[in-house]
Amino acid sequence: MNAISIVVITLNEEKRIGRLLDDLSKQTHQDFEVLVVDSNSTDNTCDVAKGFAKALPALTVHRMDNKGTSLGRNTGASLAKHERLLFLDADVRLSPTFLTDALHKLDKNKLEVAGVYMGADDLSLSYRLGYGIFNAGLFATSFFFPTSVGACLFSTKRVHNEIDGFDESITLCEDCDYVKRAAKTWRYRMLPVTFTFDPRRLEQEGFIKMGLTYLKANVRRLFFGEMRNQEMEYKFDNYNKKTGAEQQQQQQQQQPTKTPDPEQAQPQTTQPNH
Repeated sequence: MNAISIVVITLNEEKRIGRLLDDLSKQTHQDFEVLVVDSNSTDNTCDVAKGFAKALPALTVHRMDNKGTSLGRNTGASLAKHERLLFLDADVRLSPTFLTDALHKLDKNKLEVAGVYMGADDLSLSYRLGYGIFNAGLFATSFFFPTSVGACLFSTKRVHNEIDGFDESITLCEDCDYVKRAAKTWRYRMLPVTFTFDPRRLEQEGFIKMGLTYLKANVRRLFFGEMRNQEMEYKFDNYNKKTGAEQQQQQQQQQPTKTPDPEQAQPQTTQPNH
């Protein structure tokens, strides 16, 4: 199997980037480089990433002056040394055999660009059912109107350069636009492997609301084209906020400890009988 360049985009991901880099260090396929492209984080994301230099000898941490999903992925692709590319978000989790399995299937099916299904083994039944519906949609549309989850997407430098990379003017579904343009020249398919990601996205938006948002976005894309003028608002750092559980934990830690009133704290004394 060929070497691969893994591009990871980050923005204030100090709590999550270490988990992904640890997963990468444990891959059964180790012929890869990792390019962490940071959008000028204000936390310790870059320092945490640099701490994995020993575990990941082919690690580069590149800090940009500006931020942007497509800008980060394009920057990473321009820095990549290998032909095969894998774009990841910082909150993705991968099984130890993920690269081995995915690269084998890419080679077997002669695919240059391919999407990956979302796994939900550790989530509740309702989430697993929702993911199943979403994955079924990814499979069905791959044959006529390709869509993808940019959090985990395979490509090559040849494809990336010939379609001029991710369109930085698109404000939502830039990953779907990428595979749609690539599919005009190269066969695009979903790989029968899975990745997982931090459920904060679902916790903050709500599963139904998030699903309807992406359905609405892709229906709009189908009939009116790509969104370049904030037709549907989306922020790159939208999911860098703390989840409800994290906020509650922080509030408990910040809650001041009550000090007893000195007068109330004095022990009561009884007068001796004379």
